[in-house]
Amino acid sequence: MGFFTSFFSGKPADPEEEKQKNNRKNFEIFKYDGMRAQRMGRADYAVKCFTEALALQEDFETMGYLAQVYIQCNNLDEARQLLEKMVRTEPEHAATYLILANVCYMQEDYAAMAEAARSAVAIDESNAMAHYLLGKADNGQDNGIMCIAHLTKAIVLKDDFTEARLLRAEALTKMRQYKEAMEDIDAILTQDPDDESAVLLRGKIKEATGEEAEAEAGYLRITALNPFNEQAFLYLGQLYIAQKKLPEAIALFDEAIELNPDFAQAYHERGRAKLLNGDKEGATEDMKRGLELDPKEIQGFNGQYGNHPGASATNILGL
Repeated sequence: MGFFTSFFSGKPADPEEEKQKNNRKNFEIFKYDGMRAQRMGRADYAVKCFTEALALQEDFETMGYLAQVYIQCNNLDEARQLLEKMVRTEPEHAATYLILANVCYMQEDYAAMAEAARSAVAIDESNAMAHYLLGKADNGQDNGIMCIAHLTKAIVLKDDFTEARLLRAEALTKMRQYKEAMEDIDAILTQDPDDESAVLLRGKIKEATGEEAEAEAGYLRITALNPFNEQAFLYLGQLYIAQKKLPEAIALFDEAIELNPDFAQAYHERGRAKLLNGDKEGATEDMKRGLELDPKEIQGFNGQYGNHPGASATNILGL
């Protein structure tokens, strides 16, 4: 078209205009190819296409697609940088703050998560997810009172918000408000009697209130319902330690570790059971593996192994 226009008018085509047209065309090609690659599970090619597209034109939607791919690939630093750029570009877009809050959660940066969630609340006070994420950030910062307050707001806005009810029940359980926690759990199980997380949390409350038989029945039900739920094997094993059924507990932790070889807490608990069962060497091996997977587990070791006569995290590990 540019050629014929310039030919009949006698005017040469504007090189800058032609360049802009080509850039727009190439931008659309790269963006479309990136979207197609993302749908096909070709994350590496999608990143390349979206990056090429953004080099030609800064486009908010394309930045969002690229952020999604980064999250899928667990490239959280890149995703966060891009999302922070997006909120600067369009500061009134609440959904971007929610995605940013989730990325901060995955990075365990709860202060930044709270800031992003608060920004979303400021934009849309009626956004239940924003209040939920703010409560989740408070929970990460061990602020139980504010966690419950924000989760309550989320539930008021969305009564069937299962995740918010479950997290509020967890926060209430930490505060030993078992009756109130059970109200949330009952509400969840009324909607879905097979909600595994709710059944397991109910088991923990039953343990805390001395109803161990009911707790055991709940854990066993989940292991039968979903034999791939490593948390159910962990909780049942912990109960058996308390009941001094040490060989049975160790077998359950074996199951949990087989399901998830990187399950730090399962190594921790198996080490505790082995120590109580007289296997100091096996306990040491499990403790070291647990610490390799999650160095924060040292706090649990200090609290639980220290209760064993002559044992502590440091002297068992030889540190």
